[in-house]
Amino acid sequence: MKIVDMRIHSIAIADPPLRSSYGLHAPYALRTIVELESDDSVIGITETYGGDAPARALEAIRPQVIGRSPYRLTGFLSAMVEGEGSGIDRSQTYLVPGENPLDQTTRTYAAIEVACLDLIGKSVGQPVCDLIGGRVRGEVAFSAYPFFKHTGGGGEGGDLREDEYGEVLSPEALVREVKQMVACYGFSSIKIKGGVLEPDLEIEAVKLLRQELGPDVPLRIDPNSAWTVDTSVRVGKALAEELSGGGYLEDPTSGLENMAEVRKRLMAAGITTPLATNVAVTSFGDIPRAVELDAVQIILCDHHYWGGMRQVQHLANLCKTFGVGLSMHSNSHLGVSLMAMAHVAAATPHLAYACDTHYPWQSEEDEVAAGGRVSIVNGCVTIPDEPGLGLELDYDQLARGRERFEKHPYRKRDDEAEMRKHIDPQWKRILPRW
Repeated sequence: MKIVDMRIHSIAIADPPLRSSYGLHAPYALRTIVELESDDSVIGITETYGGDAPARALEAIRPQVIGRSPYRLTGFLSAMVEGEGSGIDRSQTYLVPGENPLDQTTRTYAAIEVACLDLIGKSVGQPVCDLIGGRVRGEVAFSAYPFFKHTGGGGEGGDLREDEYGEVLSPEALVREVKQMVACYGFSSIKIKGGVLEPDLEIEAVKLLRQELGPDVPLRIDPNSAWTVDTSVRVGKALAEELSGGGYLEDPTSGLENMAEVRKRLMAAGITTPLATNVAVTSFGDIPRAVELDAVQIILCDHHYWGGMRQVQHLANLCKTFGVGLSMHSNSHLGVSLMAMAHVAAATPHLAYACDTHYPWQSEEDEVAAGGRVSIVNGCVTIPDEPGLGLELDYDQLARGRERFEKHPYRKRDDEAEMRKHIDPQWKRILPRW
């Protein structure tokens, strides 16, 4: 079996005005859908970060893809999997995911790997999770991912979308948003995107959630490095009870040394809340220092920028060896990415924390998977028995996504520019802010 064609589709999907320490989400998030077609007309698909740069990177390796066997292609491209600057700090602290030039080749490799696995799975009649070691769970748990947000449901002009959750810029509004998500999707764990309001207001939001949902629902908060060490310790002490029982404090401050100092001070106060990260540890080269410092107790991986599904499994083995927990990071995405996340989580025993997902923030109107949106029931995605990822593309929907991309000017994610455009002309991302 040989790959005879590679089709790269740049698409845009509506995204609500969500806030984080990076700034404000644009009205559209950008994604790239890739198809690899074999000489016997089987098509493997993948979804990755969007915009001009990811599409150019994929286009650049076309000569290395066409004519290759999907069984051997990832081995042939294996030099890409470490990214640029192997063994150096590739932190995402100052760059939004998908815009770090040091992991561009890793992201490109991961996209090709998933498409090859989907192609192989469809060719041999096996689900992807069973190709990479076999499923250890038939359902994969995901966490609600509430954001503070401004009014609006995403889109522009005649493509404005319904604002399902309304403005959420207070602790009380965040609780309302979470209860709405839980009622719709059945999530049994919650991760708040913080770093937006004053820390005391975000402390209040977590406390209100605990009062509303009770102690059996794990709570997490991620301010994306917005706080100083002192503020991180203060928040950690204030939320010691609320973040216990499966919760965690994610990237409260920037850098492994600062994270280690927060951990040290909390432990000295008798507080064992684990610290998690998806920005301070983003490659295998970051792990030795993180373990040495005890800076991170949970790593949030992402098959998109860790180098694919099998790299996530390698990471899981390392995490288990060093006693570090594992979960999964998310970005604005559609069903192809969601199902890829679910397959790798299903085949990774050590991935025990509920995964993040932005999927509730996206709409049926943008979904490119045939048959519509992937179902999240009781907070879980069920692994299908169909071969590959278990998805095919809806080509009409894909064409609409391409048309949106071509119509609008967005070509890369820039949350800081969106803040200046819509909220504050002088706004600049400052770390730490509090």
